[in-house]
Amino acid sequence: MKLIINFTPTGMIPTRKMTPYVPISVQEIVEDVHEAMEMGITMVHLHARDEHGEPTHRGEVYREIIAGIRAFSAELVICVSLSGRNCQEFAKRAEPLQLTGNVKPDMGSLTLSSLNFNQATSLNPPEIIQRLAHEMKRRGILPELEAFDAGMINYARYLKRKGLLEPPHYFNLLSGNIANAQANLLHTGIMINDLPPDTYWSLAGLGKAQLMMNAMAIASGGGVRVGIEDNIWHNNGQTRLARNIDLLRRIHELAKIHQREVMPPGELRKLLNLASGHGQYGRACNEST
Repeated sequence: MKLIINFTPTGMIPTRKMTPYVPISVQEIVEDVHEAMEMGITMVHLHARDEHGEPTHRGEVYREIIAGIRAFSAELVICVSLSGRNCQEFAKRAEPLQLTGNVKPDMGSLTLSSLNFNQATSLNPPEIIQRLAHEMKRRGILPELEAFDAGMINYARYLKRKGLLEPPHYFNLLSGNIANAQANLLHTGIMINDLPPDTYWSLAGLGKAQLMMNAMAIASGGGVRVGIEDNIWHNNGQTRLARNIDLLRRIHELAKIHQREVMPPGELRKLLNLASGHGQYGRACNEST
């Protein structure tokens, strides 16, 4: 299968004090996505920042970012973050899902449990997870399922039995976090083995694990999630800060070595039963939403 490249340019953690290369303003995010699109990506996982550079779920900010991206790419698959790191109110977390028309997102992130990072917590109570899944189903938006360990995959199977998730599925399998699956073959293999049928997946590694997990995914036939969101450094010695385009260029070099062609956005749309783009977004069966 062709290589799915899921581009994550900003995230919630990187700041200008940490790296001058993280895109924060609407214009900066749009420009980084444009540069990435010219090199070759399949989809983008967006985080919005407010006028102070802080993470925000405000629909108006996502509207500007998505409109800016769709001005140069009518097909790029766009996922908005519904993260629980800095917000526990369902209405705020679901706000980007209310966008319609040409700024409607195709996907929304759904982290499948609460989890601890080094110095922060992402709270995802069962009620919130299920309400977000229900809202995405109602709005015709495909969940981007985020699993940090095998237990989260089991919870996705539970949501599927409850009718809140419908195939085809797309999973990001994230490893290297201190409190979850570690970045090694055994943990990764268990997670892949537990995925439900009709699933497409990408591997992500946090921090210095990013390159190893991306390389593992390319070699084993999966997709990759890559960008400054997961790692601000270009090298493990942390002597060179990365630009997003640097991280993407390395993925393209590895893909060429392994003879993996990058999947164009239109092809992923067909695989995930998404609308065709060009004014129609989200699930194909809900093109009028």
